[in-house]
Amino acid sequence: MIVMLLSTFIYAGGLPSWYYKIKSVSLQKKKFVEIMLPLIKKANENTLKERKFVINFFDKLEKHGFASMKKSELIKLAKLSKKYKIKNLFDKYEYLLKIDKVPESLALTQAAIESAWGKSRFAKYANNIFGQWTYKTKGLVPENRTEGQTHKIKIFRSLQSSVNAYVANLNRNRAYKDFRIQRYQARVLNEMYKGTDAAKTMVEYSQLKDKYVHMISKFMINNKFLKYDTIVKEREENRPIYALR
Repeated sequence: MIVMLLSTFIYAGGLPSWYYKIKSVSLQKKKFVEIMLPLIKKANENTLKERKFVINFFDKLEKHGFASMKKSELIKLAKLSKKYKIKNLFDKYEYLLKIDKVPESLALTQAAIESAWGKSRFAKYANNIFGQWTYKTKGLVPENRTEGQTHKIKIFRSLQSSVNAYVANLNRNRAYKDFRIQRYQARVLNEMYKGTDAAKTMVEYSQLKDKYVHMISKFMINNKFLKYDTIVKEREENRPIYALR
């Protein structure tokens, strides 16, 4: 128990201490966005760098063949394959399907709801903004966990780590397959994949299922988060609309 408490306080942090002293609800919400949005953008930027590497890798491979590839490039591709659970190392479109940004409005909405605007116990003591679970030894036990369940709330070293894990989760977890396919289809058409579209694919994120989808969609619109969504266009190329698997 002592070890558990120590590990909790080592990793704990949550939002800055001054944030919790804000009395105005509207001001606190504004500051929440100011704190979280840069973290979301950074996670997306890092993901887009991985995507750019994949595009450049396969461009080089298609033009010059394997003889042109460096060992370091192959190692990096293998790491990405493992990270995103891609079975075929050279399945270009599987990488493009999975490695992409998450709509900013969706991330902000789920961060605010899952962490109660950063004031939840999980956010404060585990830097866990999105309510992500773990079945490993370290973690916070949910106070109302159903008898017989063994999941815990994952402890993160920083808020950024929590955001990074959230983006990776949506990009590789089988539960969000439709999210990735719809996002890819929007990419091919050079259209923005809006948070309201993405919200419809989040049925498996919560035990509330369809009620959760309705809740986050309404929350997103009411808090005017859609204005934070951005589109990153890529050069034109003949990419197929990814088939459902």
